[in-house]
Amino acid sequence: MSALRTLRTRHRPTTLRRTIVALLVSILAVLCLAIGAITHLSMRAQLSEQLDQQLARAAERAGTAQPTGQDGANSQPGRSGQLPSSGSGSPSDEDGPGPGEFELTAIVDGGRVTEATYRDASGAAVPVADADDLAEALDHADWHHGTDVDLEGLGGYRITTSRAPDGTEVVTGLPLAPMRATLARLDLTLALASLLALLVAAVAGSAVVRRTLAPLEGVARVASDVASMPLDSGSVVLAERAPPVTGRSGREVDDVSRALNRLLDNVEGALEVRQASEERMRRFIADASHELRTPLTSIRGYTEMLRLTEDLTERGAQSVDRLDAQSRRMTSLVEDLLLLARLDEGAPRADGEVDLGEIVVESVLDAQVTAPGHRWELEVPDDPQPVLGDERQLAQVVVNLVSNARKHTPEGTTVHVALAREGGDVVLRVADDGPGIDPELAGEVFTRFTRADRARSGEERTTGLGLPIVRAIAEAHGGTIGVESRPGRTVFEVRLPAAV
Repeated sequence: MSALRTLRTRHRPTTLRRTIVALLVSILAVLCLAIGAITHLSMRAQLSEQLDQQLARAAERAGTAQPTGQDGANSQPGRSGQLPSSGSGSPSDEDGPGPGEFELTAIVDGGRVTEATYRDASGAAVPVADADDLAEALDHADWHHGTDVDLEGLGGYRITTSRAPDGTEVVTGLPLAPMRATLARLDLTLALASLLALLVAAVAGSAVVRRTLAPLEGVARVASDVASMPLDSGSVVLAERAPPVTGRSGREVDDVSRALNRLLDNVEGALEVRQASEERMRRFIADASHELRTPLTSIRGYTEMLRLTEDLTERGAQSVDRLDAQSRRMTSLVEDLLLLARLDEGAPRADGEVDLGEIVVESVLDAQVTAPGHRWELEVPDDPQPVLGDERQLAQVVVNLVSNARKHTPEGTTVHVALAREGGDVVLRVADDGPGIDPELAGEVFTRFTRADRARSGEERTTGLGLPIVRAIAEAHGGTIGVESRPGRTVFEVRLPAAV
């Protein structure tokens, strides 16, 4: 169950509001990423260009410096093995500009680093602890044209080479740490600004989208309410309407609201026409059924009088018997139509407390007499099973279900009639082991004038009103009826609210 619930949660549809906000935040995130990348590359290019300019000036200073030995006399850097120091007239004098902080200077003689120093934070020259690491790094770098190298213990440097007046090769380097720190701060600033922008866009966008789509949510609510209304029968009034439009016809939400309101107006008009037609048909059936009762009663009376007063031939007697049978069938049909019309109109009935168990027992006993070829099984509790309703109509429910099982099953069929109390309902089940209902007619057995003779065997002709009357009576008493059928098993179930 938990796995099924998780699967349903994963496939839960996303609302339009969330989709729009997600798209807005996604687009903004892509823009922030593009702007950040462009800004980073532009700033890196600018800082790299500035570093190259500083490195070029530092290399120029290192190449033109005139170093002095320990005795103050001029000496050649390549021969003395000493880097330029701050002697008289050198660029590192205290009264003139000297080397920059952490500036690296090395002398290369014959591919070997003979001496290397860098300036610390105070400007003092500090020898490089391991010149071999510097030489190895220089061997793997195209440092003649300016490149970036990582020196153990010193970090990243951009280095280049220049030649002193005596031809000695001097390597000059500037640290990359300031440029990298600046880029790191820039990236952090851009990331924080982008996150803040995304947060503001998500909150503000959600509020704006919620406010914009509020009328659409009202339209969806109205459509859902109308969809849940029973529109198949009875008088239906569609009082729900979409929220009024704002007057700006260019807004899609307003267009949807107007379209829904026009649709509801059309549907309401169609329902009114349908209701008026149903009422006219119902009145016609009721009036026709009522008017037909008198002539049918007269026909049956005259038929009986002919049988008693006239000396009829054998063929004449057969004709009178046939006439009497057809008049009785017509009378039954008219009575059923009149009952359905009264039930549709909600005519008042004589409600009272009725013991449904007693009615079931009497109906099954009668069926045993009229259909001895069937096997009848009865299951009724000893205690009374009271329901509130019209006794005559409730009796017709039981009789029609029992008669339906008798008429549409062959002899030898077992019919099981059971009555039970389930919760607050009294449940009547009529089951048989006959051939079952044709699947094509299973959904129409409670429709008026549906004939199931071709689905279930039987010799008696039916009008197709028995089961519709059962459903109408059950629903009028606040109950329900259902059917389950397959070859060898058909069950009709009626549920009625118990009286106590």
